[in-house]
Amino acid sequence: MNYEKTLVALSILAAATSAQAIELYNQDGVTVDIHGDIEVTYQNSFSDSSMSQQIEDADFGFDVRYALNDDLQFGGYWAFDGSESNNAEVTRSGDVYVALYSKTYGSIKFGRLCTAVDDLGGITTDYQFDVNKLYQAGAGDVTCADEAIRYDYDNGSFYTTLGFIQDKLGHNDLITVQEDGTVVNVDGRDLNYYDGRFGYRVAGLDLSAFFASLNFEDKSEGDEKVYGMEADYSGIENVRLGLGYYATKKDHDNNADTDVVTLGADYYLGKWTFATAYSFASHDDSAQDVNSWFVNTGYNLAPNTTVYAEVAGNDETDSNTAVAIGVKASF
Repeated sequence: MNYEKTLVALSILAAATSAQAIELYNQDGVTVDIHGDIEVTYQNSFSDSSMSQQIEDADFGFDVRYALNDDLQFGGYWAFDGSESNNAEVTRSGDVYVALYSKTYGSIKFGRLCTAVDDLGGITTDYQFDVNKLYQAGAGDVTCADEAIRYDYDNGSFYTTLGFIQDKLGHNDLITVQEDGTVVNVDGRDLNYYDGRFGYRVAGLDLSAFFASLNFEDKSEGDEKVYGMEADYSGIENVRLGLGYYATKKDHDNNADTDVVTLGADYYLGKWTFATAYSFASHDDSAQDVNSWFVNTGYNLAPNTTVYAEVAGNDETDSNTAVAIGVKASF
């Protein structure tokens, strides 16, 4: 069986400027920060050539921390997700977790949050149509969930993220398709997921490797593993180069493994950023191979505010060239 859900955009916006939270309160070892994102586009898609206005992001969150001593802080985080999907009319809570932060040993978080694999895709600046990363990976559908644990450590050179998710509440059901075409819902209470990322930065080079494993108590469902690496080089003035490799291995189907190689580059000119990327996705079934690309430009209107245009495409049959014009602001 293959997973019907397809993960094609595990992406981080690598913008020319980074957002800084606004401090609301800081007294007696207690801090309260607020941050937010808003993004509106006018775009079409690979499957629909008509252009429409899309509300991409409308989020804000509060980060509250209490100093326990010179090294440790206890914190609580709550986010409001105003657009879970494009133009969503129903809003919901975003990440909600408690955490322990250490200047020496890193941080550990418990609650509704995303884990290591959700942070992939930073090898170039993309806005809407990032090239495929974990192509047809069911594991990508469970990287953000309620019953999650995440550990982060970063000393400037070495960094790591470790994540674990279970779903005893059954919120993370997956849709699967059997070989005979029958659609089956897999109970989320039957799965657990873990992932990790390990990286090192030196002389403008950022190298990282990652893994993830999606496991079912009912072994007839078949487990799934994904792994790969990313290399990001910024040692050339005004230039950023990226290389990524992403692989999916499905125990339940020997003809459903995929490999993706992605190449990308950014060029910075004053307030302008120009970026492009190309990916080669190889599937055991050669009919499902796909090559994807995008080019874009962004202009920094103000701190943490970017207006952009992006064009993307792939070689799938009947696929449209996708175009997006948008503005994104963060704080």
